[in-house]
Amino acid sequence: MEEESKMFGNLFGSINILSEEHLEVILSTMDREHAIYYLVESVKAAHNRGSFSIGESEVISKSIRILSRQDSVE
Repeated sequence: MEEESKMFGNLFGSINILSEEHLEVILSTMDREHAIYYLVESVKAAHNRGSFSIGESEVISKSIRILSRQDSVE
């Protein structure tokens, strides 16, 4: 019988954390590209939880599109 991996936690509803050490690796190796990814995921999660008004969501959505476009060009 295979032993199932127990999840330590989940970030933003989309990023599984396997252990405290895994979280530490994420934190200690984060670069600009990963930082933007985590920020985008956190904003999406907050939006899904109803944290923003419609106007705020529009501004955030446009900001994410601009940042994503600049990252792909650099």
